[in-house]
Amino acid sequence: MVPLSSHERFQRMFEHRIADRVPIIDSPWASTIERWNREGMPENTNFVDFFGLDHAEHIGVDNSPRYECKVIEETERYTIYTTPWGATLKNWKHAGSTPEFLDSTVVDWDSWLRAKERMKPTPDRIPWDHLRKNYRRWKEDGYWIQAGLWFGFDVTHSWTVGTERVLIAMIENPEWLVDMFRHFLNVDLALLQMVWDAGYHFDSVFWPDDMGYKNNQFFSLETYRELLKPIHKRAVEWAHVRGVKAHLHSCGNIYPFIPELIEIGVDALNPIEVKSGLDPVEIKRRFGGQLVLHGGINAALWDDIVAIEAEIRVTLPQMIASGGYIFSSDHSVPDSVSLENFRRIVGLAKELGRY
Repeated sequence: MVPLSSHERFQRMFEHRIADRVPIIDSPWASTIERWNREGMPENTNFVDFFGLDHAEHIGVDNSPRYECKVIEETERYTIYTTPWGATLKNWKHAGSTPEFLDSTVVDWDSWLRAKERMKPTPDRIPWDHLRKNYRRWKEDGYWIQAGLWFGFDVTHSWTVGTERVLIAMIENPEWLVDMFRHFLNVDLALLQMVWDAGYHFDSVFWPDDMGYKNNQFFSLETYRELLKPIHKRAVEWAHVRGVKAHLHSCGNIYPFIPELIEIGVDALNPIEVKSGLDPVEIKRRFGGQLVLHGGINAALWDDIVAIEAEIRVTLPQMIASGGYIFSSDHSVPDSVSLENFRRIVGLAKELGRY
């Protein structure tokens, strides 16, 4: 088959058709990029081009309350800073991890209403210069273009309010959470409509909403149906009206939620986290005709080339059957993975991922 563009590969996967090969994308931590630079990847090089991966470009908009961003403390090892969402974070400089969440500005209805008043869908929240500079090239070079959404349980509990506070509110004050879920999405959709109306069209919407952890979910199926599913459904419907695919990232074991996601029309699910207890091959067997699967290659094994090559040889041929699969790790590429290991993994994915 004649080599296809990244856009053509993604499009065929979303149509559950075969392509020349499986699309291959991933997201290394910053510390992983630092390691690869030390091991021979030139500085300021796009790792996607260096390894010959597929291009999936991102359009982001700002739905935050725009609280002040400032550095509170900085050392050689970490930085403590505040974010536009009013959170105070501690982030390690040379280690791949999620930040430590230290404090929040939004902690109850009153503080939320003050934040909500600051969240207006104004045009200055859109990166117009970035779009004018890059969009035409993305289209001409056949890139898949994703628009980012930022709403739901994950970004509310982790990046805005705090996990314990949100989990308690799901029982004691669910109306507050639903109002946050809904308003975050409303602002995003209003901004993306401006992007769309300006002629910058995209192929999918992609949003992170981690709803699980190892072997379980943060909340019950009933709670998902009552509080979050209607908001997810609105995002999917908005995308589908415009002919755009809906692509959800949800870490952890969310197996009971998968039929619910299919019911509301979610097109693709990432990252199919093996270390949380999910079996990507079983999910492919049960849901692969209805859902594009993205990920499912156990990142915990990527620093052991013998183990990961054996895993890929077993898993990948089953995942690519009849299309509907995007190759990547089951979360992010950790800094335990060498440049050479990643090169070999990509090479094997290209070899075994041919149709």
